Amino acid sequence: MLRSNRNQPAFTCLRSCRRFRNSESYSSAMSSAMASSMAKNSSPFKVVLGSSSPARREILADMGYGFTVMCADIDERAIRREKPEELVKALAEAKAEAIKLKLHGEDSAQERDQPTILITSDQVMVSKGMIRERPKGQEEAREFIKGYSGDKAFAVNYVLVTNLSNGASKGGWDIPELCGYAHSDDGCEFDLEFVLSSTEMNYTKSSNRCMFWFLQIYFHHIPEDFIQSVVKEGHMTCVAGGLKLTHPSVLPFIKQLIGTMDSVRGLPRELTERLIQEVLGAK
Repeated sequence: MLRSNRNQPAFTCLRSCRRFRNSESYSSAMSSAMASSMAKNSSPFKVVLGSSSPARREILADMGYGFTVMCADIDERAIRREKPEELVKALAEAKAEAIKLKLHGEDSAQERDQPTILITSDQVMVSKGMIRERPKGQEEAREFIKGYSGDKAFAVNYVLVTNLSNGASKGGWDIPELCGYAHSDDGCEFDLEFVLSSTEMNYTKSSNRCMFWFLQIYFHHIPEDFIQSVVKEGHMTCVAGGLKLTHPSVLPFIKQLIGTMDSVRGLPRELTERLIQEVLGAK
């Protein structure tokens, strides 16, 4: 069961993370995260990004990879899961399957000599215990943003990397923090057993109940006139959760971020790089 309240959590991190406050420079953090090795541009494998997201394309390019873009023709609303961690996993997998079907039957002689890597991912926000996907319209976008005001939200990312040359695939969630509490009355509780059974994380539980803390965003009060303006413009609400958190006009309303900006934008760099290397090494 998901639950949340307005109190900022006090917890002990079992995994390091980075926190951003207003006193820090978001632009500096983003510039630092965009540093990459140009050697990857001559990688002995192809990369297909299964996403139409400009942010994901920019992040992957900044990582140094050359790639082509192919979008999955699926009805995301037809794929439903009760828990956010299960939903993003199911959507990333469905995107991968749809793109593999598109590629099926094409001449793959070159791919046999040069591995092809497919990257798919999905992101949802969780606010007040509710999963927030891309809003259906202005009214839903307004409702989402009003819910963030003076409160917090969680972003749940899942990345799936598939080696199309041998069928190997690796996936994982972006988890800035893992909290080892037996119980917590604050925050958002996720299914530890499901996450651990679906990954190769080495973690031993020390209690009957533990908490995964996904990317967390704490908000200042968001004025009604700003909400109305953003919703009317439209281009800032066409994302999971209904608000482009990296837009310059939104940044002043972000009180604290636990995680990284590439995670906010929908493609965690560190996780994606690790999964790429794992599928390339898989036999």
